[in-house]
Amino acid sequence: MKLDLLSLVIVFPLIGAIPVFFMNSKNRKMLFDYTLLITLLEFLFSLFLLKGFKFGLFGFQYERIYEWIPSIGASFHIGIDGMSLILILLTTFLTALGILSSYNYITHKAKEYVIVMLIMETGMIGVFASLDLLLFYLFWELMLIPMYFLIGIWGHERRVYAAFKFVIYTMAGSALLITGILVLYFYNHSVTGTYTFDLLKLYRLNVPFDLAKKLFLAFAIAFAIKVPIFPFHTWLPDAHVEAPTAGSVLLAGVLLKMGIYGFLRFAFPLFPRAALHFAPLFMTLGIIGILYGAFMSWVQKDLKKLVAYSSVAHLGFIVLGIFTFTLYGTQGAVIQMVNHGLSTGALFFIVGMLYERRHTRLIEEFGGLAKVMPVFSVIFGIVMLSSIGLPGLNGFIGEFLVMLGAFKVSKTVAFFAVLGIIFAAVYMLSMFQRVVFLKVKEKNLGLSDLSFREFFVLAPILVFIFWIGVYPKPYLKMTEPSSSAVIYQIKSVKGSLGDVNSPVDLSFKNSGRKPR
Repeated sequence: MKLDLLSLVIVFPLIGAIPVFFMNSKNRKMLFDYTLLITLLEFLFSLFLLKGFKFGLFGFQYERIYEWIPSIGASFHIGIDGMSLILILLTTFLTALGILSSYNYITHKAKEYVIVMLIMETGMIGVFASLDLLLFYLFWELMLIPMYFLIGIWGHERRVYAAFKFVIYTMAGSALLITGILVLYFYNHSVTGTYTFDLLKLYRLNVPFDLAKKLFLAFAIAFAIKVPIFPFHTWLPDAHVEAPTAGSVLLAGVLLKMGIYGFLRFAFPLFPRAALHFAPLFMTLGIIGILYGAFMSWVQKDLKKLVAYSSVAHLGFIVLGIFTFTLYGTQGAVIQMVNHGLSTGALFFIVGMLYERRHTRLIEEFGGLAKVMPVFSVIFGIVMLSSIGLPGLNGFIGEFLVMLGAFKVSKTVAFFAVLGIIFAAVYMLSMFQRVVFLKVKEKNLGLSDLSFREFFVLAPILVFIFWIGVYPKPYLKMTEPSSSAVIYQIKSVKGSLGDVNSPVDLSFKNSGRKPR
């Protein structure tokens, strides 16, 4: 069987992990050099996906179907559109930077650490490429286990508690998800006479409204826990604070986006009527998340916990965007997934660099860093401004599009979203002032500026922060067809909620042409 490019991108990190088992566990430099090479090659392979990708076309590309468990209708069915491609690129990019940042931070069990990171990369990419529900669930579970070990083994003081809380929440969501998948699977058989987990075939299934509401909630709660949407967010601050730096970066940059991706790829197109029915509820939860995350960030004394709660607020924006069911809102949410991964990922890298120098994350312990760490402070300032959506930086375009979508739906909703933007500026600027400016404390006088390696962890992120902020067109062009498809699927049933058995026209699916 000839290995296609997308399959190679999925399995390459897993294959790359095999030689690590035979390496000397005491030679940390060799382990990290090898793993960095594997992750850089993986990023290169993912870039090759761009070369053959046809922008502007609707449907899945690089699609492949291999027999897996034909007796139950499960196949290794993979494919990507613009939305999944951009998230795969974000995954391979941040994983390579995570390994580069770990050279000096991971001092024990380095061999196990790099194996866990490579396995998790395969799981994350597999989630974004799966077009078979059982395969998707397999990858969904595969990437959870490595994150559990990352937190529990290489985390900080309360790592066992945080890892346990993380796995309890995610396993509860996984139980709902597999239940929903199996009910849909057997319902499809009762209607069509065939057993299949093929997502594209299940798209054509017209699920009765009462059943669709139950199935949507099963999928939606599982994805809401992963996002996480308020009130399912309580595991996130603990996991972020206790995780090692690279773990926090991948958790914020990639794993949380899987919940949003799950809504857009699975919950919305499979149950469009139910999505419309529950939209007001989830928009309300998104607004609560924005304001709650902002207020909690404002009162934090721990720098890493502040960044963690800011994620709750940013993800509330993304949830609000997808549930507006407008092209503006959906595209803004997809772009904001990337922006949040870059900006918040960079903030976690920055917090990790400070922690390694001072072994504290308390904001009050810093101050005056601009005088002793000028390069660090400039980069910190740029990342902070991108996080609050300064025009010209990446955060602005995503928030602006989400605001446009929210305004089209409800001026009241837009008003509360604007409050969240204002509060974000308040807590971020206040934190930056206390850490970087004011009087230099004696304990900070001997701090060194960025090392060569640390600079090259942050510099690539800065490139994308400015690129997306100044010229977002390539990213919007990449995601427009998939965003348009989601909106079309919702709009096609918007006027038919009264007739719960009316058919849903998804015939354009995978046709290679743009929806109207």
